[in-house]
Amino acid sequence: MPWEIDSREHYPRASDAVARAIDILSDLVGFDTTSANSNLALMRYVEALLAARGVTAELLLDDTGQKANLFATVGPSRPEGVILSGHTDVVPVAEQNWSSDPFVLTQRDTRLYGRGTADMKAFIACSLAALDFAKLDALQRPIHLAFSYDEEVGCLGAPRLIERIADTIALPAVAIVGEPSLMRIIGSHKSVNIYKVTVTGVPAHSSAAHLGLSANALAIQLMNVLLQIAGKLTAKEAHNADFQPPFSTLTVGLMKGGTAANILAAEASFVFDLRSLPEHDPDEILRPFHAEMEALRVAYPLATITFEPQAAVPPLARVLESKAETLVRRVGGDNSDMIAGSFGAEAGQFQQAGFSTVICGPGSIDQAHQADEFIEISEIEKCMIFMDRLFTSLTAQAEAA
Repeated sequence: MPWEIDSREHYPRASDAVARAIDILSDLVGFDTTSANSNLALMRYVEALLAARGVTAELLLDDTGQKANLFATVGPSRPEGVILSGHTDVVPVAEQNWSSDPFVLTQRDTRLYGRGTADMKAFIACSLAALDFAKLDALQRPIHLAFSYDEEVGCLGAPRLIERIADTIALPAVAIVGEPSLMRIIGSHKSVNIYKVTVTGVPAHSSAAHLGLSANALAIQLMNVLLQIAGKLTAKEAHNADFQPPFSTLTVGLMKGGTAANILAAEASFVFDLRSLPEHDPDEILRPFHAEMEALRVAYPLATITFEPQAAVPPLARVLESKAETLVRRVGGDNSDMIAGSFGAEAGQFQQAGFSTVICGPGSIDQAHQADEFIEISEIEKCMIFMDRLFTSLTAQAEAA
């Protein structure tokens, strides 16, 4: 497809490099990797691209065999490598009003539209396109490619991938997670914890309420405690101005209960989402909630209350002048203050595993999950310049300079 590219003031072969990245992005967008679907076709495509460059990729299947992480190393087996990390899954397009097919990359003016363009297939495309233009044989430090599944539903795929990386590569290593940041450095993000609570009661006709126990009533009491906690989290003394909003948030996203207006509910359930600042302990935040659950169990022995964690994504804690920050600043030329992300990401998981980690990727987080999601072509240009400088910095010439 003849993409319209303005390559002024860029490194040699910029037009070719950007065009290659867009071609790969077009292919990646064409795979419907909504989290409910398999991502194997996309991973096989990436595996083939790498094989054509003499790079062997390892696919790490999930327990169902329907999804996979991908791990590959370019360059020597040495410490001080760089991990380029991205997730391959995307959020659903159902009930969104798109102006064009979300799984066909479409250019309108200077923007490329399609599901995953910003979040975050463009970073993966740029990482792969860079292999066509870098002097891979001259690398003195390795580049590790780490592409995951199921990030959008709780960062479920990354732990297995990160464990494999930690067991395989020579340490230490820096991780760059390519979530959309307009190529600025994000040095911290909130944690994400998702929980499901299920309550069972004793059904009875509403005219004989004394013979039953409403699961809905108990669930409402529990959700009321969550609302009280959420209100306290907004107190100014708990704020961190680096984030927007500057406080931890707690929301109930799903709730179900009951079968009819005149029947006491036999079962009720709800799912809530806690996104806490890096300095806040989710368990401590939820202490009053756990106390209320226990009190209700004692008061109503015929009821059952189960508490099930659905996702637990650790925060990315800000580390000033870390190896990752230093490298990305040197390569990207970003001298502005690091920013914070209120969204959760796999970066916290890499940091928890011992890797110096930052987020830096093309596109805007404002476009993530939206209808008519897009990325500016200029963002892909910036990312390809970054990749060129990164690969060059790891070559023999750079070592000798």
